[in-house]
Order: sequence, then C-alpha cells, then structure tokens
Amino acid sequence: MSMRPLEHDRRYGELDQVMRAYLGQPADDTPEQRSRALDAYLRHTWHSRPWAVAEAERQLREYSRNPPGSIRQRLGEFYAIPDTGLPQQEIGDWLSVLADHLKKSIEEGDVPEPALPQTHWEWHARFPETAQLLSGWFSQDIVDEFPDHEAAVADYAATTDPHLVARVVGELHELLALPLDEGDYALAAAELGMEVGPPEPFSYGAWFQSLATALSAA
Repeated sequence: MSMRPLEHDRRYGELDQVMRAYLGQPADDTPEQRSRALDAYLRHTWHSRPWAVAEAERQLREYSRNPPGSIRQRLGEFYAIPDTGLPQQEIGDWLSVLADHLKKSIEEGDVPEPALPQTHWEWHARFPETAQLLSGWFSQDIVDEFPDHEAAVADYAATTDPHLVARVVGELHELLALPLDEGDYALAAAELGMEVGPPEPFSYGAWFQSLATALSAA
C-alpha cells in the first residue's frame, strides 16, 4: 500500500518542495554552484518559511544515503524523484550536492539576494492565490462562462472565502510594488495562469491595479 499523507510529509514533504522547484528547470547544480532552481527555492523559502531549509537538507541527505529498496518500491511506500534529466545512478550524488548547498546556506548565511521571481515555481510559490484566481477565472474558457472580465471578477469575489480574497488583494499589491515594466506584467500574468489579455483599454499593470481595487471594495 502507498504511504499515508502524514508519513509522506514527515519523510518527504520538504524534499518534494525542492523537487517541485526543478520542474521545467535544469538540474545543473555543481559542488561549486547552485542552479537557478535551487536559488529560487532558497530565495522564497528563506523569506516565507526559513525553518524549512534545515528540514529540506535533512530529507535530501537521508534520501541520498538511503534510497528506497526493491520491497518499498513494490509496495509504493516511497517518494519517486521526478525526472530531472539525470541518469538514475547520479540522482543520489545530486541530492547530496543539493543538501550540501542548503547546509552552507544555513551555516554561512549564503542566501540569494531579493529579486523578481525567476522560475515558474517561484511565481506560484510567491503569489499562490493570484495564480488560483488567474488560472481559474481567466483561462481561455472565460468566453464560455462569463460575458466579460468584470463578471468573472464578480463571480470570484462572490464564491471565494473573504480571507482568500483579502490574500489576493495583498498579493496584487505586492506584485504592483515590484519594479516591473509592462512586459514584466504580461510575463507575470502568463506565469500565473492567465490565458486571455486584459480588457480594453487596460494594460496588464493597470488591470492588476484595477483588479486589486475592485476586490478590496468587494
């Protein structure tokens, strides 16, 4: 039988977060240099959950030293490392390199400088509720579900818990406070799941501001 959620999170919960940061990114870490994906994980996690870095280091090192044996694999009682593009025999050494980088980050305060999100994972980790709104209400299906953007916003506000609406407003203000140009706002919208353009006559940045104002009033 496969692992229960509590057991999974105790053994592999933070390892899974690190692995998610590599989706769509090369696993090109070396003992001397962190990858872009690991930088993104550290930048966000130090800001939001600094205690989790040590847990990630422990889980990565434990997995690298004790990969699941054949019995656990047959029973499904293990975490399957996603495809990283690395040969299977190199996975353990790579995980050990990641653990070493996390240990160094903790012990030496070697933390990436604040920056705009650099990967798809980092955009979603930093703006999770905004991603839920944009991907859920502003996909290509919007033309079949709502007459316009305003109706979609009204539906979101009416059907979503007020605490989550407030969180979206906070995330939008954080997004608007970043040093972004219009191209960056368009990139942010795409990374966060928006599949349609803003309504006329708004630019992406102006629409994000309008969206924050409308949801604040709601």
